[in-house]
Amino acid sequence: MTESGKFDGQWIHRFHPNDDSEFRIVCFPHAGGSASYFHALSEALSPGLDVLTVQYPGRQDRRAEGCVETLAELADLTYAALRRSEDGRPTVFFGHSMGSVLAFEVARRYQDDAGAPPARLLVSGYPPPSLLRGGTVHLRDDEGIIDELRSVGGTDPVYLENKHLRASILFAVRGDYMAIETHPRATGVRLDCPITMLVGTDDPHTTIAEAEAWQQHTTGEFALHVFQGGHFYLDEHRQKVADLISGAVRDVSAAEAAR
Repeated sequence: MTESGKFDGQWIHRFHPNDDSEFRIVCFPHAGGSASYFHALSEALSPGLDVLTVQYPGRQDRRAEGCVETLAELADLTYAALRRSEDGRPTVFFGHSMGSVLAFEVARRYQDDAGAPPARLLVSGYPPPSLLRGGTVHLRDDEGIIDELRSVGGTDPVYLENKHLRASILFAVRGDYMAIETHPRATGVRLDCPITMLVGTDDPHTTIAEAEAWQQHTTGEFALHVFQGGHFYLDEHRQKVADLISGAVRDVSAAEAAR
């Protein structure tokens, strides 16, 4: 197995490294989110799986950088970072909210450029590429963006009350919302890997019908899992989500063993 130093530490964070794990899980955060959002999920999946989390520019240890203005460019850069960090192990992608569409776009680049998509794509809390809603949240003033953050949850209100933390959060949120809200729809694009979709019953960003439409983007199996809760349902159901990811990996392993 590879040494941990091979991983691109700027783009890829590993909170509980396990070079001996059969599979790698790559997590893609939501708009305004950072790698640390998946720390608890990484712990729940440890030590059985090696969890890699993408760190987008413009936040935390990359706060001195500007946000990437388009999702296509962010996908290109993330794809390049993951290619630099490969070690021969099969990989499963998991993306939440904006991270779902980004994970799809990176998987698409793997399929088109590298010849094969990830072993499985798990997406959460966002409509599929063919049904993207667009939006104008990134054009709002600061108070308007704060209203959005409060409506979807996932951000500690204490952070929004701190002037310095709030400025940092708004910078990343505005940049990411611009990237996802201006990203064009992609119809007729399918990945040659199974897709699993997770969604909350009361998610303002995704209806159950939109969640089901992810099936249109795979040539393989599709599964839908609905959880009680809103856009950040996974905070309340973290262990169940971890169990679902672990189960998906076992299914992939069993399918590969049967070949």
